[in-house]
Amino acid sequence: MDVAAYLAERSALVDAALERALPPADAPPARLHAAMRHLLFPGGKRLRPALAFAGAEAVGAPAERALPVAAAVELVHTYSLVHDDLPCMDDDDERRGRPTVHVAYGEATAVLAGDALLAAAFEVLAAGPGPQDRLLAATRLVAEAAGSRALVGGQVDDLAFGPDPADAAAVESVHRRKSAALIAAAVEGGALLGGGDAAARAALRAFGVETGIAFQIADDLLDGDADEACSLVRTLGVDGARARAESLLAAALGRLERFGERAEPLRELARFAVRRDR
Repeated sequence: MDVAAYLAERSALVDAALERALPPADAPPARLHAAMRHLLFPGGKRLRPALAFAGAEAVGAPAERALPVAAAVELVHTYSLVHDDLPCMDDDDERRGRPTVHVAYGEATAVLAGDALLAAAFEVLAAGPGPQDRLLAATRLVAEAAGSRALVGGQVDDLAFGPDPADAAAVESVHRRKSAALIAAAVEGGALLGGGDAAARAALRAFGVETGIAFQIADDLLDGDADEACSLVRTLGVDGARARAESLLAAALGRLERFGERAEPLRELARFAVRRDR
């Protein structure tokens, strides 16, 4: 499978949905709506939406069935980046090759733009086509992944790391919540909207968690910052962190055996996520 082509095709699909979901940049209040779009268009790799589409395909459904959850997880992911970049968090000046939202629009507008992106995620899910019980269940999945027991709580614990090296379990706990939870929700949510049964969804959720933790380790390896407090590179060293990522990838790929060829997009996306060079 050509991963680049798959990502490009699925990006076009989700980008069209995101364009429909958000007000135009010049709609009042124009400053807020422009700030909401600042990181969303153009976006990054759109990996999370692609995983949602591949989750639907793994259970035998057309990729388009996963569109509501694909758009929702990208909106949540972008909101989290806007807030993570704030001076009170990571205080970053650049994201995706452009000034961060608070640099371009001011800190207050960046906070509000992030809030509005999060709200838009649930608007997209609520308005999605398909069985209402499955849309409601997918909404709960995304909400849990974005909440205090997952993404937000993981960020709180990440900020609490001190100068001393943390143990690997503590670092992985943050990765599981801050990075992997939304990836797992994308994969399981795609399968849910694709009509997958409980057993299939459980296997795909576990795949998403393992892939998500390995993805974050790969990010830290690419950053090459051995001083990052919440990083397995600091805790285990480069070789140890890379070995842990490969172990998690192997476990994740093992979860897909039951799905046969239908899960090939998921396999290739996982390998790409963990072994990419940028």
